[in-house]
Amino acid sequence: MAVKHELAVQQIEQVLQGRSIAEAAQQLQPDLSDLPRRLPATAKTTPERVRTIWERTGASDQIQETLLGSTSNDELAAYGGHIENLIGSVKIPVGIAGPLRINGLFAKGDFFIPMATTEAALVASYHRGISLVTEAGGCSAMVLFESVTRAPSFIFENLASAGQFVMWALSQIETFREIVATTTRHGKLTDVGTTIEGNHVYLTFEFKTADASGQNMVTIATQAVCDHIVDHSPVAPAKVYVEANLSGDKKASARAFTTARGKKVSAEVTLPADLVQKRLHCSVDDMCDYWRTSAIGGVLSGTIGIQGQFANGLAALYLATGQDVACVAESAVGVTRFEKNSNGDLYAAVTLPGIMVGTVGGGTGLPTQNACLQLMNLVGADKSRALAEVTAGLILGGELSIIGALAAGHFSRAHKNLARGKK
Repeated sequence: MAVKHELAVQQIEQVLQGRSIAEAAQQLQPDLSDLPRRLPATAKTTPERVRTIWERTGASDQIQETLLGSTSNDELAAYGGHIENLIGSVKIPVGIAGPLRINGLFAKGDFFIPMATTEAALVASYHRGISLVTEAGGCSAMVLFESVTRAPSFIFENLASAGQFVMWALSQIETFREIVATTTRHGKLTDVGTTIEGNHVYLTFEFKTADASGQNMVTIATQAVCDHIVDHSPVAPAKVYVEANLSGDKKASARAFTTARGKKVSAEVTLPADLVQKRLHCSVDDMCDYWRTSAIGGVLSGTIGIQGQFANGLAALYLATGQDVACVAESAVGVTRFEKNSNGDLYAAVTLPGIMVGTVGGGTGLPTQNACLQLMNLVGADKSRALAEVTAGLILGGELSIIGALAAGHFSRAHKNLARGKK
């Protein structure tokens, strides 16, 4: 990070805290004296194992009671396969927003949305936005594309060998599909893309994962294909990596707009001008003016995508429903667009190029997360596309609310009243 001279001097003084440079350097050296015993890693969630770990931590009974409390043996067993070195659980408050009316290809009806968060004003903001959407008759929503990717890489001696490998690999897609089928009943390999960089080859495997988010599914399937490649490729790779950071897994990337990792979804609503004024206390022109200003601000800051608070709604919903929360990094890449139509009403749309959601597998089977999915009637098979459309509707409502608050000059007031108001 580039720092101005005066600021750099101040920062150095703050870091040193009266120590000499030699003293600070000494404090940063490795300390091999009296190393603590290593805590054995385990996926077991039995009461005995949990007690053993707590004893090793040396933590107070009060801390243990707060994190473990009266957790039953059945609850502990439910966490098996979801976490290692279990010591308890963290309670996150869950609020509800809605109902949200969705007119989607897979989701049709009114949905109450559970949102897990500790950020005051967040549920209120989304509740306001999706209530507005519902009052206008609901939003239209559509899953546009589905794909979960994994991108292994193969290292060769030279470019010629890499090219020869690609020619062979592209002729093996049916064989790869057969191998994938041996690892999963639900996942299917749909396509394979190739990228050559010198003597490195990246194969981008695209999968359909049914109603599961599917990240573990595609990793296991890809590993099986890589093992086959190592055994049968006419040109032996020197090294193979099951994921080489080309898939966009859990990070914001421009690649999200050229392909899809998860479910690409778009949602739209048209709000009558008088409804915008009544509920958001500003005009359609105010909304569009602020949207244009914020879009330019995003460009100037180098933001990938143009949106206000996708991450807020996604994180809260992901936590509540047992999704992989780290996927918010990639799922929050998207675009919000506002326009004034020929009737003077507000057209608003959001497009999310990669929502990573599932209604089976992973954390969706945990007791409280499953209950949140049941609350929306979106648990189990044949519900993941509907969940994706509902998610897009939630995000649309959040964009309307936050942009309305900023356009009307109410943003700071709302946070002050809800986050710092009287208890």
